[in-house]
Amino acid sequence: MPVPITEAIRTRRLTLEPLGAHHADEMAEVLGDPRLHRYTGGEPLSLDELRARYARLAAGPAPFHQEQWLNWIVRRRRDGQPVGTVQATVTPGEAGPRAAVAWVVGMPYQGFGFATEAARALVSWLAGHGVREITANVHPANRASAAVARRAGLSPTARYAGDEVVWSDRRGG
Repeated sequence: MPVPITEAIRTRRLTLEPLGAHHADEMAEVLGDPRLHRYTGGEPLSLDELRARYARLAAGPAPFHQEQWLNWIVRRRRDGQPVGTVQATVTPGEAGPRAAVAWVVGMPYQGFGFATEAARALVSWLAGHGVREITANVHPANRASAAVARRAGLSPTARYAGDEVVWSDRRGG
């Protein structure tokens, strides 16, 4: 089931760069706006908390877990400015690997199509690496994120994860 994450993903305007613990310093400001947590809860992490989180994510889950954590920093190609993150948690499924995806774009970079471009690239990359079903959880009031999910090829289902609607590409049946 392993899906490699040794490569960057490039789009017309973005580079999705595999996440490392060293990215925390430049991402703290991008992710530091409390408005990013409106639909997900919580609050921005401090720099030390973000460093610890990125170190855990880069290390991956314990070897006995049946999942992979794939995380990228999203950068503008024209100037290398980080604008957000995308992630996928890949797990085994009956028909092949499944992935739950998510995206976050910093407040100053919203409204330019970066989330859509990054999410489309991620979904395409995962499908190209044998992932059979891709889902995302979107709060029903988060219309911007729902639009990103739709443009990335996902559709809302009747399922919920907590208070979020599960969106799926339905390739997995």
